[in-house]
Amino acid sequence: MNRFREEIEEEETGPEPELKAVPKKPKTAEEKMDSNSFISKLFNDGLVSKEAATDALPYLCFLAFLGMVYIANSHFAVNNVRRIDKLNKEVKELRWEYKSLKADLMFKSKLTEVAKKVDTLGIKELIEPPKKIIVKSDEY
Repeated sequence: MNRFREEIEEEETGPEPELKAVPKKPKTAEEKMDSNSFISKLFNDGLVSKEAATDALPYLCFLAFLGMVYIANSHFAVNNVRRIDKLNKEVKELRWEYKSLKADLMFKSKLTEVAKKVDTLGIKELIEPPKKIIVKSDEY
């Protein structure tokens, strides 16, 4: 049927071997040094000497400076993007305000609306067209 299950069952039913506990030894100073062996070999065995490390120090300082400039530039760019988004939103709001004020002004400047406003002052709309005054050049 399922031969893998049979194999697992056989392994489980078999005698278990006895495990002997091995006592752990406390780490000596040399064994602790081995955990840092890479670092100790790097500096003590001459892979990187003190002179080479001091010679590379200006280059490392320059790289650190470039990293700080890169981070500052990204912060400046993010701030600029935020400022641009804020100004775009403000421009949209002002554009809508301009359009609504313009529509309101166009409505209030219609002849009928003006006539309603000045009717309270006693001024009425002209029924006959205005007369044109012509002045001859020799009369004046």
